[in-house]
Amino acid sequence: MERRLFMRNSALALFAAGFGGVPTFIANAANNKKILAPYKKNKVMVCIFQRGAMDGLMAVSPYGDPSLKTLRPTLYMSPAETEGKMFDLDGYFGLHPAMASLAPMFTEKRMAIVHGVGSPNNTRSHFDAQDYMESGTPFNKGTASGWLNRAVGLMGHEASPFRAVSVTSALPRSFYGDNEALAINNLQDFAIQMKGNPMAANIAAKSFEELYDATSSDILNKTGKESFDAMKMLNVNNIKNYKPANDVLYPNSPLGNSLKQIAILIKMDVGLEVAFAESGGWDTHFNQGTTNGLLARNLKDFADSIAAFWKDMSGYEDEVTLMTMTEFGRTAHQNGTGGTDHGRASCLFVLGNDVQGGKVYHNIKSLAKEDLEDGRDLPVSTDFRSVFSAVADGHLNIHDTKKLFPEWDGNSLKLMKG
Repeated sequence: MERRLFMRNSALALFAAGFGGVPTFIANAANNKKILAPYKKNKVMVCIFQRGAMDGLMAVSPYGDPSLKTLRPTLYMSPAETEGKMFDLDGYFGLHPAMASLAPMFTEKRMAIVHGVGSPNNTRSHFDAQDYMESGTPFNKGTASGWLNRAVGLMGHEASPFRAVSVTSALPRSFYGDNEALAINNLQDFAIQMKGNPMAANIAAKSFEELYDATSSDILNKTGKESFDAMKMLNVNNIKNYKPANDVLYPNSPLGNSLKQIAILIKMDVGLEVAFAESGGWDTHFNQGTTNGLLARNLKDFADSIAAFWKDMSGYEDEVTLMTMTEFGRTAHQNGTGGTDHGRASCLFVLGNDVQGGKVYHNIKSLAKEDLEDGRDLPVSTDFRSVFSAVADGHLNIHDTKKLFPEWDGNSLKLMKG
């Protein structure tokens, strides 16, 4: 099992890097004609991982807590004192001015914010915390699969090879596992390689077969004829000439470009159901800034990319739910270089028409020293699995929480409609 998992994930990583081969399950699906029927308006869950640990206390600031100004004398912001129109969410929490493009979605009750969320494992290692969050088992490093891969397997219906797609250069930990998933860094290059270089594709596919021929899995060792009918689902010209709805202009950034490509996949009706993107640069140890600076720039790109994507989803809003995540938060107390260090809890955002939005969900007591973890960190008062399971259940109808998150016996957060 471990060898099979390694071989398949390695092949997908090579595939995404541009070798031009077609993973066996795509060829199989094409040969078996499983992808020829139209997949109209699937329910799609889009996940964005903010790598580096976003400062949730600044993105969504509990300005109403009297301790915050003492903890962060030069980083403190409030709607009354901050230039740039910090958006007052509820009289206690405020949305950073750089995230103004998301404020209307909160007002329209399409977006919910969950604060004080994180992992019960108190590691402050980026690598370990990301691994635990993506595997969904925060106290078990030996879990081979990722929670999104398990989600795909629990959907219980036949699907397109493009059901699970990560718009990244390599397959993320969330998608590791026995269920099919693709990493596609650039849709246009992907489609051109498949259509314009069949010889290279055939060679790569053959080499994959040589890797897989020792396994016993039907998915991995039976290709049949090298039929690439699956690639007909991706039209090169449609990708190249794509025009977003409502004259949307996506930020020219990695996240903006990733969300634009996810929008293309959704509108091309290729059967996408779970999409993944990521955003980096959230490790703000020094010169964090308030309305200007590194964090403000990242928050603006993050918010504007999501806002553009949502506006582009006109006509698809009922089918799409977007959720963000980050491995942990930052210290409640600013450090000596105008930044924040590795902490515990942060916040995340859930956007969609099936979300009970317009609310900040939290169980935060206060920022007084006696209520902070180790006297320095915002404690995790909401387990990330309670949010992830709620969205998977409410949007994708995945009800088996025990299989989705082994070793967890908590309750899903009530933030979805129905």
